[in-house]
Amino acid sequence: MGKKLRMQRRGKNSNAYTKLPGTYDISTSYSPDRQSKLTGEVIGLINHTGHTAPLMHILYEDMSDGYLIAPEGIKIGDKIYINSTKYSLGSVMRIGDIAEGTPVYNIESIVGDGGKLTKAAGASASILAHSDTNSIVQLRSKQKVTIENDHRAQLGVVAGGGMNEAPIMKAGKNHYIKHALNRYWPRLRGVKMQPSEHPFGGKQHHKGKSSMTSRNAPPGRKVGHIAASRVGRKKKG
Repeated sequence: MGKKLRMQRRGKNSNAYTKLPGTYDISTSYSPDRQSKLTGEVIGLINHTGHTAPLMHILYEDMSDGYLIAPEGIKIGDKIYINSTKYSLGSVMRIGDIAEGTPVYNIESIVGDGGKLTKAAGASASILAHSDTNSIVQLRSKQKVTIENDHRAQLGVVAGGGMNEAPIMKAGKNHYIKHALNRYWPRLRGVKMQPSEHPFGGKQHHKGKSSMTSRNAPPGRKVGHIAASRVGRKKKG
């Protein structure tokens, strides 16, 4: 008798899938109770394994401290402005107050959520145009999204770009990279398993059946393209 499927074990919420590494709260400067203008100073840079980009430790003028994602070119002693119109690397500004063409990162999807878009090392987005209430922002994937002017972002490009350019020569290095982020690795393909362990398993090297799966399928069958509207290449023309 085979073991439970990977998706069944993930749904059980065991530590192997849900335990997150210790991270720093970078949403303090974005919280709704900090709508006033603040000035801070970078007092430290932190290289944390739970983040792809380094963090900067900031001491604010009210003697509170917080953490934000560090941009390229920041150094200890630089000034950081929160909810201001002053331009400085890593400062937090409203999208509506940032000039068109300025690179930004750590963009809010909801006001006060701490930033959700464009946070990986080396990433940045660009503001294309403004209107009275909204702005058009081009993400790293070249996708254009419309964001309200009250949403905030940081100025600059996320530090740590190029960290993935060095090749991973050994599986052991990849193991420690995934372990620091609590990623499940390695992932065995379903077609390489036994039929008792996966619906796509067996001696054949292909699924042997359609990968379309109903949204109401039982947990032991809910693998593949779940409730997909279509499968296959899209015809041109």
